Amino acid sequence: MVTLLAKLFIKSNNYKENNVREKYGILCGAVGIFLNFILFVGKLIAGMLSGAISITADAFNNLSDAGSSFISMIGFKLSGRKPDPEHPFGHGRIEYISGLFVAVLILLMAYELIKSSIDKIIHPELPEFSITVVLILVASIIVKIYMFFYNNNIGKKIESATMTATAKDSLSDTFSTTVVLISAIVAHLWSVPIDGYCGLFVGGLILLAGISAMKDTVNPLLGQPPKPELVEEIEKLVRCDERIIGIHDLVVHDYGPGRLMISLHAEVPYKEDILELHDLIDRIEFSLREELNCEPIIHMDPIVDDDEEINKAKEKVTQIVKELEGDVYFHDFRMVKGSTHSNLIFDIVVPHGYSLSDEEVTKIIKSKVKEYKDNYNCVIHVDKAFVK
Repeated sequence: MVTLLAKLFIKSNNYKENNVREKYGILCGAVGIFLNFILFVGKLIAGMLSGAISITADAFNNLSDAGSSFISMIGFKLSGRKPDPEHPFGHGRIEYISGLFVAVLILLMAYELIKSSIDKIIHPELPEFSITVVLILVASIIVKIYMFFYNNNIGKKIESATMTATAKDSLSDTFSTTVVLISAIVAHLWSVPIDGYCGLFVGGLILLAGISAMKDTVNPLLGQPPKPELVEEIEKLVRCDERIIGIHDLVVHDYGPGRLMISLHAEVPYKEDILELHDLIDRIEFSLREELNCEPIIHMDPIVDDDEEINKAKEKVTQIVKELEGDVYFHDFRMVKGSTHSNLIFDIVVPHGYSLSDEEVTKIIKSKVKEYKDNYNCVIHVDKAFVK
């Protein structure tokens, strides 16, 4: 159904285009509202016929899902607004905020379901059984499986945290309704009142889905490292010319899907023509902008690569750093020579949570460099990586 509607109303597969992303988000939200409301009505009727708390709770879970889909629609619409003077980076993070609201609704529903289920455990009753109830629950499972697949599929294509959260909720609803169905069958066949226990189990599943969805939407708001695939793509595009010796200090700011700010330092030979290098950097920035739909900023770092003493000193520092445990590395290496001593100036990148303190790392490096050559002084700045 969603595929057919997309062909009729969207007519584009350019998922990175903001207008297309917005249309897919609104379409999936509208379909979600329609299907969840139908499921709510069907399960509410089934709950009233059977008197099962788990079925009634599952019905209101679908009603909250309809509300979540409405919030998602509003989020996609607002996030698609163009940048303005008050929000120069656009409104893309509204989509993450709407995903957070969806997660909160899931958690509230889990709380209410767990609360009602505990009461049902304390005061157990056998629910009424009918084929109509079974058919409604089976139909609900099929619909929720379909909703999981289309939300998950389109969520990956348009890289939407909100739709991924909705897909996880649909999957947890599938398990929930399956448990409710099993509960109804067991109660009918063996007269065992497990309705409250099944409701408690369903509540636990919904709670876990809510926590997972909240994590997926909070992490981009707080700031998280870019995906390794994106880092690899950036490095590939930047190092398209042999004059780019290396890159470091890569930072990716996420202002919502399709709204990335990328900054990095590109190491270039110091003897090359500055105007030609500037033109090269301009072309690389244009390539990044076109391929990754981002706003890139590249800083040129001139590197002395033909001085024998500097190269030997750099090789020694490389050896010393490699002897340290963990993913420690350095960049921006340069030497300031003097008559009595020379300064080796560089940045050392120490991972978060490293076993040694920053001070201990710099002390080890300085000590070993002194052992190598007594007239070398290290001037070290400690960095933290913004990518994994």
